[in-house]
Amino acid sequence: MKKTSQQLIAFILLLHLGGSAFAQAEKNSLSLSISYYNNNNQTQYLVANAKSKIDGRFQLIPGIPISFYIGTKTPENLIGKGITNNNGEALVFIPANAKNEWNKAPKVSFLVASETLKQFDEAEGTLEITKAKIQLDTLADRTITATLLELKDSIWSPVNAADVRIAIKRLGADLNVAETPTYATDSMGVASAEFKQDSLPGDSKGNLVLIAHIDNHDIYGNLSSEKLVPWGKSFTYKSEFDKRSLFARWGKSPLWLELMAYSIVVAVWSILIYLFIQIKKLKQLGTS
Repeated sequence: MKKTSQQLIAFILLLHLGGSAFAQAEKNSLSLSISYYNNNNQTQYLVANAKSKIDGRFQLIPGIPISFYIGTKTPENLIGKGITNNNGEALVFIPANAKNEWNKAPKVSFLVASETLKQFDEAEGTLEITKAKIQLDTLADRTITATLLELKDSIWSPVNAADVRIAIKRLGADLNVAETPTYATDSMGVASAEFKQDSLPGDSKGNLVLIAHIDNHDIYGNLSSEKLVPWGKSFTYKSEFDKRSLFARWGKSPLWLELMAYSIVVAVWSILIYLFIQIKKLKQLGTS
C-alpha cells in the first residue's frame, strides 16, 4: 500500500513538472517586417511592424523591443532601437553614422531583430531597397511633372512604367490634382499631370503644397517629394469662437434655439407642477 501511494505521488509530480515545462516551452511565433520611407529626398526612416498569429488570426503586438541594423547584424551597424506602439510599429530615423554603409552600393539592406521574450521567441525581418528619388517640377501651364530616378552604377537613371501619385497635400488626406489618381512614368522616368483644382483654399498667400509619392513599392519602398506653388486661393482663418452659431461652444448657440429649448423646459415643468398640485388636491378631498 505504501509503495502504491509513493508511485501515485511520483506520477502526479511528473505530470505537474511535465505540464509546467510544456507551458514554459509553448510560445507564439513573432513576425517582423520593415518599411523604408524617404520623405522629400531628405528625411529617411524605417518602420518595423510586429504581429503574431493568436487564436487563429494575426494581431499587432505592442511593447516589443526592436533593434534596427543596416547591412549585417553587427554592433557597429546598429542604427537605433525602438519599442512597438499599440499599432505594433516602431520607428527609427536613419542616422548620419550609417553613411559609410549606405554609400557602399546602389542597393541597401536593413534588418530588424527582437530578443527572446516571455510570450515570444526571438525574430528577425529583412528588407532590401534600391536607392531612388522623386524630382517634382511644375510648368507655366500648371502641368506637374514627377521624375522617378534610381541609382545604377553611381548614376541616377530614369525608371519606366512606375505608378506615381500626384496630389495636393491637405490635413485630412491628399487631394488628387485631377480625375486620375496615379500616373505612369515614361521612358525618361517622367509622369505628368494637369492641375485642375481651381479656387482651392491655400494659406494666407494662396500657396498649396504639391506632393508626388510612391507607396509600398517592392524595390524602392515609400518615396515622396513636395513642392510649394501659388495656385490656391488666399485664405485667412477667422476665429468664430465667440460668435453665435449652431456649432459654437456652450453659451453661444443661436438665441432662437435657446428660446425654443428653454420654452420646452418651462412647459414640461409647468405641466408636472400642475399635475402635482392636482394630485395633492385629490388627496386632500379624499381625507376630508
